Parts: sequence; structure tokens; C-alpha cells
Amino acid sequence: MELSTASVAMLGIGTAVPDHILDQSETAQRLTDALGSTTDAARWAKRIFKKCGVQTRYTCEPELLMPAANNRYFAQLSGLPVPTTAERMAAYKRAAAPLALQAARKAMADAGVEPEAVTHLLTVSCTGQFLPGLDTVLVRQLGLSLSVNRIPLTFLGCAAGLKAIGMSRDIVAGHADAVVLVVSVELCTIHMQSSPDREALFGASFFGDGASSCVIGRAGQASGPVFALGEAHSGLMPDTAGEMIWEVGNFGYDLYLSPRIAQLIGNRIPGQLAPLLREDGPLPGIWAIHPGGKGIIDALEEALGLSARHTRFSRDVLRDYGNMSSATILFVLEAIRQAFVRESAARTEGFCLAFGPGLSCETVPITYLPATGAVAIGAEARAASHA
Repeated sequence: MELSTASVAMLGIGTAVPDHILDQSETAQRLTDALGSTTDAARWAKRIFKKCGVQTRYTCEPELLMPAANNRYFAQLSGLPVPTTAERMAAYKRAAAPLALQAARKAMADAGVEPEAVTHLLTVSCTGQFLPGLDTVLVRQLGLSLSVNRIPLTFLGCAAGLKAIGMSRDIVAGHADAVVLVVSVELCTIHMQSSPDREALFGASFFGDGASSCVIGRAGQASGPVFALGEAHSGLMPDTAGEMIWEVGNFGYDLYLSPRIAQLIGNRIPGQLAPLLREDGPLPGIWAIHPGGKGIIDALEEALGLSARHTRFSRDVLRDYGNMSSATILFVLEAIRQAFVRESAARTEGFCLAFGPGLSCETVPITYLPATGAVAIGAEARAASHA
């Protein structure tokens, strides 16, 4: 990384999940009970729940833990009225802000940043909306300046968390005194539906709820290990607009995921990354891949020649939390950071990758800097600014 790039860093990370745990096998049983355990849809649901790489997820909706006979989300068996989109948005409004606040407070404490130092607030979500929005709640509850620059990113899908990180990097690169707080919260499970449609069942098998946050500023502000951020790259894959669709329906958001998504990503991402990789050099040591599904991780591992060690963090997050849409990438980065600290890892370069509707791909080069490395980069940047 060039000095001007490496001087921008992720100074702190915070994550949070709701209190309610969705055990994968128990959730599959509730859903197949609702579908009728001997139907083709039920048999397919059992198979996909078992093979999607998820063991546990979290939900803000306690009703999803109830038996199918008493569960409005699994209304085929219960006969109860299915929650409307308005009811699901009310659940989002009730649960999103407290979860986002937990993650944001952790990130700010981790970075050692006081509320008055935050100059920009980027809020990210695609699973719910309300006005005045999440950004205004966070400003007041966190004690941020009322004049903080607020930038909401809404309905951009799984790639939006990394999009916000890339935008924040650009803000800090252009404004030396900027300190950016990114907060993402996604409540995917409130849109769970027990439709016999295979696309709906596939989506129900691996999405979870969670919030994540990070603080981005100059590397010299950090006393601990950081991720230095390179210049973000964003791209749309041609002829893929219909492969991932999420539309607002009367009973939540209706999701369509093409079975070709993993194959398309595996085929096209290596070409997009080629200009960023050193020719004939070793593979970078960090691959923070958004775990949009087990198939995506598998496809990239094969296409890029990655090892299980490269993809372990993405697989672990998918196993323990599911796909939390835009919030997930910071869970992966936090898992990497914790492991690198335990292992006393040296400076390590790599990439963050996330995918969303479009099909879109967000890429951010990153470098893990242990505490001494972060301080050194900060000192170099200050020296360069006075040269």
C-alpha cells in the first residue's frame, strides 16, 4: 500500500446480536412441521438447512422460536394471520436502534474515540425503514454533534457494509481531521416466510440478525492493531441484474436468489481482482469474504486457489451467525483481528470482498498492522504531511 492509503485505517470494531438464538436443526423442524413433514417442500427445506453451513443464528423476533402450531411466521400449520409488512417494520423500528447502539458504543470504545470527535456518521440497512431514521436516533443516543454529517445507505443489500467502509476511507483520505463512524444493522429474520417456494425456503435457511460498527480515521490515532484501508473498487457484473432480487411485498420483503450466483461470482471475481494482485506473487494472507452463502465461499476458494486457512473466518461467521447482510463483513474482520492478535501476527496484506444485488462486488484492499506497525504508519504519514 502507498503511504497515503495506509494512513487511513479502521481504528475500532464493534458487533452485537439479539438475545434470541435460532438453532438450525430446531428451526428446520419448525418449518417442516408447518409445511407438512412428508411434502416435497419440507424434504427440500430439511436438506438445504442441513447443507448451508449454518449451525446457529440470532433473531430479534421471539415468536420465531415458538412451535409451528403457535407461530404466525409459519402460518401454514397455525392458521394464524401472517405478519404484515407494517407489523414487520414495527418490529424493525423497535429492535434496530438498541442493537445498532450496542455495536456503535463498542466500536467507539475500541477506537478510544469520544462522541464529539466523530465528524461523519454512515448508517447502513436494507431490512427496514422508518423516519426520522436510525441516523437521528444514533446522533442523540450516542451524544454525537447535532451537526455531524449524516449519510444513510439504504436498501443496497449485502455489499452495503463494505461500500460504507470504502466511502469512509475516501472521506478520511480527503479530510485529514475526519473521523467516520459506520453503523450497520440488519434484521433479516423478520422477513422469514414459510412459503413452499424454493427461493423463499433457501433465504429462510441462512439469514440472521446482527449489527456491526467501525470507526475509520488516521492510523496514527490508534494505540492498538488496526486494518489500514486501500482504495475501494466497485463494479457491476454484466447481464446479472435478475440474479438477486428483493422486493417489498404485503407480508415482508420477497427475496429471490438465483442458483447461479455462486457460479457467477466464482467465474468473474478473479478477473476483477487480477489488476490488484501481484503477478506471479504469493496470495495475500487476508481474505475477508462476505459469507453470502456456503456456495460463494466454496466457489471463491476454488477459483482463487485459496486454502481453508484463508476462508476459515468467513466459514466460522456463517456457521455461528448466518448471513447478516451488510453487517456481516465486520464480524469477519473482527474474527480475523482477534485471531491475528492471539497469534502475534506480523503485518499482513489482503482483501475484503462483498457481493450484493446487481450483481455487484465491493473490494477494499486491507493491511493488518500490529500495534507497532500502526504507530509507525501514523508517524510516517505525519512526516509526509510536513514535508
